[in-house]
Amino acid sequence: MAGLATVPAAADAAPEAPLPSYAVWIAAAGRLLALCLLVTFLSSGAAAARTLQIVAFGDSLSAGYGLGRPDAFPARLEAALKAKGYDVSVANAGVSGDTASAGLARLDWSVPQGTDAVIVELGANDMLRGVDPALTRRTLDDILTRLKARNIPVLLAGMLAAPNYGADYKTAFDAIYPELAAKHGVLLYPFFLDGVTGNRALTLPDGLHPTAEGVERIVAAILPQVEKLIAQAQGAQAQGGTDAGAGSGR
Repeated sequence: MAGLATVPAAADAAPEAPLPSYAVWIAAAGRLLALCLLVTFLSSGAAAARTLQIVAFGDSLSAGYGLGRPDAFPARLEAALKAKGYDVSVANAGVSGDTASAGLARLDWSVPQGTDAVIVELGANDMLRGVDPALTRRTLDDILTRLKARNIPVLLAGMLAAPNYGADYKTAFDAIYPELAAKHGVLLYPFFLDGVTGNRALTLPDGLHPTAEGVERIVAAILPQVEKLIAQAQGAQAQGGTDAGAGSGR
């Protein structure tokens, strides 16, 4: 009838395209898998190449009192590590005059998200001011607990009390660092000023703070422990469990 479309005969229909063979599907899947592996490899390589972020969290001893920032402990430690082939950045989070309690109060902003490892160097001012060692212990304990909760590896740099504070004070104070390191399972460098205290050629006229040469002595002595700290940070980073890894995934 006029006005109605003519339906083509079945014989006139175009032949259907054949479905891809099984071999074609396998080849396509193989190419997709190879692409995924390449992306994963490149991503892991980029993560491995990221500069390791270390924070030197302390008082005037690490801040570089009386020295230019290039001569301070964090800068000299970073230079020593880079000379050994490490891709690291060591931030100077030292504040002159800080006690352990003052350090605890600024912990969150001094150790920002993205930090891979921390060197905790606090307590010298507590000792100089005769702060009760029990308070210093509790404060450092809190600092280590909070860093551990963030999965940040720590190197605890110890301090020793001067003998003029008396035997009881010295015994109580000196025990803080090794006992807390054991409790929290962190690395310990027993005495930050080892080889410097008492050496007038390595201390400023105040007899307390290191000169630039004194800082170099400290860096050389603490370096093996810092290398262990870096190994811990790299291991945690590879597992995606560091504070830095958590931050990069948010």
